[in-house]
Amino acid sequence: MNEKEKMIAGLNYNPSDAELMYDRTHIKTMCQKYNQISPKEYETRKNTLKKMLGKVGEHILIEPNFFCDYGYNIEVGEHFYANHNLVILDCAKVKFGDNVMIGPNCGFYTAGHPIDPADRKAGIEFAKPITVGNNVWFGGNICVMPGVTIGDNTVIGAGSVVTKDITANVVAVGNPCKPVKNL
Repeated sequence: MNEKEKMIAGLNYNPSDAELMYDRTHIKTMCQKYNQISPKEYETRKNTLKKMLGKVGEHILIEPNFFCDYGYNIEVGEHFYANHNLVILDCAKVKFGDNVMIGPNCGFYTAGHPIDPADRKAGIEFAKPITVGNNVWFGGNICVMPGVTIGDNTVIGAGSVVTKDITANVVAVGNPCKPVKNL
């Protein structure tokens, strides 16, 4: 199994692998180009995202600046909107359902590093997928950590750090993020 296969399978992998380094350089170059497209050129922006990401719905808008690690591990449903400064570290799959809205300065991080200092020093990483349901709204300045699933119709309040799964039909806030209201 090569390092890319290990990464996608959720196993420990070496991100310094030549293929992974190439993939990251390629998508970061595409992100740089995407971030320079005029807001007036909606179709160009949408078509560029279709080339960058693994799966994209028809109605999608990600405001610049947008950054990701690989692109091919990101799936976005219909009617997706992300405000400025979205970061997706997609070493594992990041899947967004339909009708998802993301406020500014949000990050979705599948990448993790071992607790053992020797493994960290060796440059080993792991990744766990993130899954977001339908009709989910994220306020600004939110971090979603590796392995998290967020259920349908949920609202995540601004400034939250989501470290564990959040069920459907709730408002959740805080650090760590916890449900505070049923919808």
